[in-house]
Amino acid sequence: MIKKGIILAGGMGTRMSPLTKAVNKQLLPIYDKPLIYYPLSILMLAKIKDILIIVNKGQLNQYKKLLPNGKNLGLKITFKEQDKPRGLPDAFIIGEKFINKSNVAMILGDNFFYGQNLSKLLSDCAKLKSGSKVILHSVQNPELFGVAKINPKTKKILKIIEKPKKFFSNYAITGLYFFDKKVVEYAKKLKPSRRGELEIIDLINKYKKKNKLFSEFIGRGGAWLDTGSISDYYKTSAFVQAIENRQGLKIACIEEIALLNGWISKKEILGQIGFYGNCEYSSYLKKLIK
Repeated sequence: MIKKGIILAGGMGTRMSPLTKAVNKQLLPIYDKPLIYYPLSILMLAKIKDILIIVNKGQLNQYKKLLPNGKNLGLKITFKEQDKPRGLPDAFIIGEKFINKSNVAMILGDNFFYGQNLSKLLSDCAKLKSGSKVILHSVQNPELFGVAKINPKTKKILKIIEKPKKFFSNYAITGLYFFDKKVVEYAKKLKPSRRGELEIIDLINKYKKKNKLFSEFIGRGGAWLDTGSISDYYKTSAFVQAIENRQGLKIACIEEIALLNGWISKKEILGQIGFYGNCEYSSYLKKLIK
């Protein structure tokens, strides 16, 4: 059972400059809440309460104003600073003490997931005992992603190609991963690629060579969106706005998830209402405790 999770919220966000010159990208709003709430909510839906957030050097205070320590959500949130980007697997090296030889999940801070059956999928993934499990999503432009060929019966990944020039598969590897306790050992053995960073594909390939790389799918009706560019960022924001305004329910309301998980009570919700002040988000929280 995976009880620890990492949110990688580093990176310079250069594709979104000048918006990211003064504020970390994960603190910018996706419609009505900070981007960081969305990956945080995914870990919470997986029933993960012990969370490490890795941020850029010099931006720690910005995050602590928003998410001091997680107690108000029934969580334990700790932070680590990354002085410069070294690739996604560097998160496991930075977080070695946090992981402490446990199984761990990692989600990229700029990834957005949505779907009716997402909670069940995440709960199933969190039951991982050995090996690695990655989340796949069908895309119409696989040449832009790392894609996987799978055994449909076992869900084992047979082959991975990064940005294939010829059609290979339309199953893209998303920014949500589940690993066993060997992940730190494997990450430390990686060598930088030509661009000077450790590559996540190289890390998960180590599990594939051991025949221990599995997959789960975000099926039809679900969504995986990246907010790495200005265009994608606003498309994601518009998606959230459309869903919330139609349903009257919020996506990634971390207080609601904590309440439904039984981690907090109405008392903590009232505290959060006071923290946010007089706003639409607080009005939604008030409805939860009527």
